[in-house]
Amino acid sequence: METFQCESSKWDFPIDRQNCWVGVDLGSRTGKAVMLYRDMLYAALTPTGISANETGELLVGSLMKQSGVSRKQIRKMVGTGYGNVSLSLRDIPSDIMTEISCHAKGAHCLLTTARTVIDIGGQDAKAISIDERNGNVLEFILNDRCAAGTGRFLEKAAYLLEMPVERFSRISLQADSPCEISSQCVVFAESEIISLKASGSTAANIAAGVHIATARRIKNQTRRIQCFPDIFFSGGVSNNEGMKHAIESVLDKPVFSPEINAVYTGALGAAIYAAQ
Repeated sequence: METFQCESSKWDFPIDRQNCWVGVDLGSRTGKAVMLYRDMLYAALTPTGISANETGELLVGSLMKQSGVSRKQIRKMVGTGYGNVSLSLRDIPSDIMTEISCHAKGAHCLLTTARTVIDIGGQDAKAISIDERNGNVLEFILNDRCAAGTGRFLEKAAYLLEMPVERFSRISLQADSPCEISSQCVVFAESEIISLKASGSTAANIAAGVHIATARRIKNQTRRIQCFPDIFFSGGVSNNEGMKHAIESVLDKPVFSPEINAVYTGALGAAIYAAQ
């Protein structure tokens, strides 16, 4: 269980700070939760289990331990993500919201000038155009039918190069001649990576090529919506510096990373919706 806390007063969240609000984002790979109480933000992250309720209970229990808040003090909880439909914790008033709405709202609260959200998770990728006045969704494009352009593709590529994803991300920044990964299909892209490895291409150049190919897929998504700066990067892949660099290079626009771990963006948006 990973935990985090900080003062929330630095952000002008549209909430009643005297009450306790919780957002839970159950992704395909990890579950995240955020509690907003008074002038503090508490967060927790854990691998998503088989049971959405069990994962939710673990996360909420961690938040209560950090904050000293009891279950009865939680005014409302909003669930989002893959497991939101089956998430219902005893004694806590709850509701569900789409992860697209929650990521948009969370991004807006962390960066009020955000107009586009790129959310890359373990099994899908989204490009979301948002209203900079309130964080509402204007339009979006979702890729959830192919692993290309998602965290799963990056994990598979890292596995083929026999290294953890964290190192795979770092070495991509050391490339001097990124390899061309032309296939849009994960299966064929894997064959390309194996061939490049056998031909003597460096791990750094292969890793950079994979990140650039993924960024190009994201660019194709952004072309189908109104993609305006500022651009906010959220989701489980948002901590990947190689991916952030590749997106900035391909879009030729800067990508914003917040002060807190952007993996909590969806859970934060859910907590904001709980307060509304």
